[in-house]
This record gives sequence, C-alpha cells and structure tokens, in this order.
Amino acid sequence: MKDETRLTTLQRLRTRAHLFLTAVRKRLTVGVRAVLLDGRKVLLVKHTYTPGWQFPGGGVEPGETAETAAGREALEETGYAVDGRPVLHGLFLNRIAGGKRDHVAVYVWRDFRSQLEFAPNLEIAECGWFDIDGLPADVGKGTARRIREIFNKTRPDSEW
Repeated sequence: MKDETRLTTLQRLRTRAHLFLTAVRKRLTVGVRAVLLDGRKVLLVKHTYTPGWQFPGGGVEPGETAETAAGREALEETGYAVDGRPVLHGLFLNRIAGGKRDHVAVYVWRDFRSQLEFAPNLEIAECGWFDIDGLPADVGKGTARRIREIFNKTRPDSEW
C-alpha cells in the first residue's frame, strides 16, 4: 500500500522541528550499573566528577544493549571482565541526574575475572572491594539501597 499523504514543504519543516524539539525535551536516557559481587564483597568506584562511592557504570551507547553496556563499563572503569549472563536487579528512575526521564538498569554479576590492572584516570579516581558490613561512609545513597536490596533479598524500590 502506498501512502498518498502529501506534505507541503512548510508542513515537512514544521513536523521535523516538532519531532526534534519533542525528542530534546522528552528524551529518555538509560544508564547502567554493574554490581560485581565476591561473596559478601562488592566492587565500587569513586568518580572524579561526582562525590561518593558508586557501582561502575555509565550510559548505553546507540545500538548497544543495556546488559552489554554494563559489562563494558565494568571493564573500562575497573579492569574486571564479566562472564556469563547477569541477573537484572531492576530498572530505576533516577531523579538525581536532574531529570524525570533518566533510568538506570542494575545488573548483578558473580562471575568475572581481572583482565586489566586498574589505574586511576580522568574518570575514575579509585576502585576497591568492600565488605557489605563495612561500606565507606560516603557510599552513594542509591548504591547503598541496591546493596541492601540484593543481600536482604527485598523488593527493589522503583527509584534510584
């Protein structure tokens, strides 16, 4: 079936402008966090641009799955390569990022291996393993919530 709708040049321009502005104004962003667990220890990083200890993570690139992005971010930020399929802990609304449409997918891996030696860089200042009963005082609130949910096997909150 052929679409017989004909738009004038002005209509085409207005439509493109409307779609562009809608996309800018209402854009959904998806970030990921990789939770690497070794028994009762969790791997955390300290970014150079935000306070506190967090899970390794970042943004999902175009054409990339959230799971792949989480594994990539874990390797880039910590030097650990993930193995096997992770467990999706949840998808969380992240109002902290300054929007109402930012979401974070959290994946949990228990299988991983050290592939690269960690070295501080422009993005990651520190990387370390912490016992869940001895988390640093400045661990991010959302990160601490996710750790409690995972280890206490409680229902995840819907927000970061």
